[in-house]
Amino acid sequence: LVVSDDTVAPLYGARVLASLEAAGLRASLYTFPAGEQSKNLTTYGKLLEHMAREKLTRSDCVAALGGGVTGDMAGFAAATYQRGIDYIQIPTTFLAAADSSVGGKVAVDLQHGKNLAGAFWQPRGVLIDPDCLDTLPDRTFSDGMAEVIKYGMIFDRAFLDFLLENEAKDNLETVITRCVTLKRDVVEQDEQDHGKRGLLNFGHTLGHAIEGCSDFSITHGSAVAIGMVLASRAAYKMNVSKTDETKLLCKLLQKYHLPMQTQFSAEALVSRALSDKKRAGDRITLILPEEAGKCVLYPISTDRLLDFTKQGLNA
Repeated sequence: LVVSDDTVAPLYGARVLASLEAAGLRASLYTFPAGEQSKNLTTYGKLLEHMAREKLTRSDCVAALGGGVTGDMAGFAAATYQRGIDYIQIPTTFLAAADSSVGGKVAVDLQHGKNLAGAFWQPRGVLIDPDCLDTLPDRTFSDGMAEVIKYGMIFDRAFLDFLLENEAKDNLETVITRCVTLKRDVVEQDEQDHGKRGLLNFGHTLGHAIEGCSDFSITHGSAVAIGMVLASRAAYKMNVSKTDETKLLCKLLQKYHLPMQTQFSAEALVSRALSDKKRAGDRITLILPEEAGKCVLYPISTDRLLDFTKQGLNA
């Protein structure tokens, strides 16, 4: 079963089905409305019912053809249908290719927070064709750059310099390969997010809060970009960062047409962030840069999150 949304399916659905059938596989296409608003229990339930109607068995496979929402939706359905069947990722957005298609995190959103129902379910394979990115609007490409910049901020200062000195669009295979390699190495060490994998959430605690406060009118990449700025600024003010890396980060975000500020109040963001799955009781783990290319896990009590957020908001 090929799962896609109503934006991607008209572009690539028929071609993928024809390719699978030419290889001797029986394949069908399931499509749902595009957008984060579809990443919910209702859409997930409809997909499971379709899989049952199609009489998929544990020897069958699901292919996620699309961006991060499709990968999450199809992956979570595969993880839970008949207690788990195989799936593969075929990402068609920059964000999905460079980040979300790799690592086996699959989930849907609940009313009270993003990705609160999900599983760790590794795909049997990830097929990334950079030519699929040719059809992306500039805004969607920029969204993916937020996650790309994130990898440089966490692990690789030289990669940040590369992104400043070169155009990512002209070096897609190099950029995607570097991100996938960095993520693979972390996931192999900490598949289920008990330690080092948490570093990959740099910018995401407040980023997810921004998404939620906007009813997802602010895209994931844009929200993460703002979240990284807030975290970087607050880290310097809290003496976690040796130097203020916010200027370098903003230079990169500006180059790739990403936002750097939000109109939401600290109170609104914290209220939303306290539903984040990175919270453990009265503590939440932030990911903060000590310097560009090196982030650390930084647990704080939830009653300090408001002050942290205010420091991030105040330039």
